[in-house]
Amino acid sequence: MDRPAHAPDRTWLIAVAAAMWGTDGLLRQPLAGQLPAATVVFWEHLLIVVVLIPFLPSAFRAFQAASVRDRVALVVIGAGASAIATALFTAAFRLGDPVTPLVLQKLQPVVAVAAAALLLRERVRPGYLFFAVPALVGAWLMAFADPLSVAPRAVTAALLAVAAAVLWAVGTVLGRMVSADHGAEGRAGGPGMASRDVTVLRFAIGLPASAIVLAAQGAPVAVTPAQLGPLALLALIPGLLGLTLYYIGLRSTAASRATLAELAFPATAALIGVGLLGTSLTITQWLGLLVVVVSVTALGLRERSERPVVHA
Repeated sequence: MDRPAHAPDRTWLIAVAAAMWGTDGLLRQPLAGQLPAATVVFWEHLLIVVVLIPFLPSAFRAFQAASVRDRVALVVIGAGASAIATALFTAAFRLGDPVTPLVLQKLQPVVAVAAAALLLRERVRPGYLFFAVPALVGAWLMAFADPLSVAPRAVTAALLAVAAAVLWAVGTVLGRMVSADHGAEGRAGGPGMASRDVTVLRFAIGLPASAIVLAAQGAPVAVTPAQLGPLALLALIPGLLGLTLYYIGLRSTAASRATLAELAFPATAALIGVGLLGTSLTITQWLGLLVVVVSVTALGLRERSERPVVHA
């Protein structure tokens, strides 16, 4: 079945948003050496919520008017995918080797496709594999200097990394569920929640969750005036602007496609690292980067045709 005419695919916009997330290394790397991850995450949420104060009343009205299912989904997105997943991923790096979280993060697209099939009844045609498999292989090549010598260790770190990957994947699917056009064929109900309200609620719900993580880890709340500027840029550009574009695109982009388009995040991060942060890539990492870019771009072009490989 073809995509409804009123819902053009916006896989490309998801990729643009994910690419913006990849630029945050320019600001996050200096901050990471000065502040605990929990402090950075808390201030990101706090600064964004302050900017979004004028939109909070309408967002909370939308939350009250939403179904119980959508309310639960929004809580999971804000608390789970926004705050807790980041804390789990950071804890995995501290408890285990740096390889384990990166390896297991590659499970995210697999979990997202399974969750989309279960929760959204998205139907993936066999042609999806022609884009998904190369993209996942490219992501693996890009993540490791020697892709054939990867040895995940530390059971606790592995479990934390898997939990973070699951929360991020489920967050993608639930974001699609609450913001998509529910008037599309095969779905009941009225139009989905406005993209702006989903964005506001993600951070409004994520703020108290990030405060709990901050308290649980015993991380400091205070930052210096010199740190406040980079924190504001980090929160507003790759954070708020990137997620605004993401949720606009997610309204008419199947979660199964969106999760592959999000691989533009590590691709951009790799290019930023090479061009501006003084890192270097091996030949296989450059190959992986090329494969990811080509796969995601080809998927976006294919899904704009009359026979997309994912029917939402």
